[in-house]
Amino acid sequence: MNAVIIRFIHERPGWPNLTWDSHALSRPLAAVRHKQGRHLGKMEALGFELRAEAGLSTLTEEVVKSSAIEGERLEPEEVRSSIARKLGLDVAGVSQPGRGVDGVVEMMLDATRAYDKPLTTERLFGWHAALFPTGRSGMHRITVGDWRQDLDGPMRVVSGPIGKERVHFQAPGAQKLQEEMDAFLTWFETSDAIDPVLVSGVAHLWFVTLHPFDDGNGRIARAIADMALARADQIEERFYSMSSGIEAQRGEYYLQLESAQRGNLDVTAWLAWFLQCLDQTLDGADSSLAAVLDKARLWQAVNTNPVNERQRKVINRMLDGFSGHLTTSKYARLAKCSADTALRDIRDLLERGVLIKNPGGGRSTSYRLARRDELAS
Repeated sequence: MNAVIIRFIHERPGWPNLTWDSHALSRPLAAVRHKQGRHLGKMEALGFELRAEAGLSTLTEEVVKSSAIEGERLEPEEVRSSIARKLGLDVAGVSQPGRGVDGVVEMMLDATRAYDKPLTTERLFGWHAALFPTGRSGMHRITVGDWRQDLDGPMRVVSGPIGKERVHFQAPGAQKLQEEMDAFLTWFETSDAIDPVLVSGVAHLWFVTLHPFDDGNGRIARAIADMALARADQIEERFYSMSSGIEAQRGEYYLQLESAQRGNLDVTAWLAWFLQCLDQTLDGADSSLAAVLDKARLWQAVNTNPVNERQRKVINRMLDGFSGHLTTSKYARLAKCSADTALRDIRDLLERGVLIKNPGGGRSTSYRLARRDELAS
């Protein structure tokens, strides 16, 4: 009798009962949870408008980077426009996004802003239909809003030229998908005893291993992971982008996935990598939101001794799409005041440390806003 050859994790006895070493993961998990708390605390200190701007920037980055991992390039401005329109934010002057972009955005917003609602088969079908509104992936017609049928053979992840392909992974057969997905969804909604950050990592790997759709599995897996992270944060807004961290380590991401999918049911190594990636993502979140945090720090400094309406108007303009440096004549035009009034306002802002005088003088005298590190505490 021939021995059964096991190549992939879903073929192992005991699947899908994944295990991990909680003790080995306790320190990196605690570090990540601490950074999450600090970062979200910083975001909560922002005013409503800045929080909305931070959330808009983060969601834009998440959608763009998640697609980039799959080799698909989306225009950030189009994505930003789609998100803003759906959230009722100001998008004046921005072109209408395409249906394909809208679909990715709809999925991500549903996953994160409705994180507390159950993840169901119908919800996943809706996400998939939103990703492929034409019923095609590129030139090929695919099954949309339903599990794959494997009409053209097994679902495989391959590389290399035709005839010399290397099979990195082969998913469970289509006939098993309903049972497999029922088990996954039940676990996802009944894993309350597991830290949601670990749920995010396990769910990501589990879903990609099942590969239940003809296309879009990676993006949907990352949406599910973001949904679990939103449950960990207990807020609708996203202020860090896990996909940006994954995209920065794209090669290693695929190596880790393949290693886990060819390994045994102990997924400690995958979760350790996932936590490390999330840790680095949180480290980079401040840089991603630097412009928003600069605005917050500036207004914090300004509001200790409120400015007049002319000054507020000019500062806001300089923070949003201002070209070049500020001069007295530019100030007068923006604030609709005389040159003398403009000069008095500028001198006041210089004394407060809100404006910094650039090198040079005379007719070429100009000013810029103080950076975060230049503002008085």
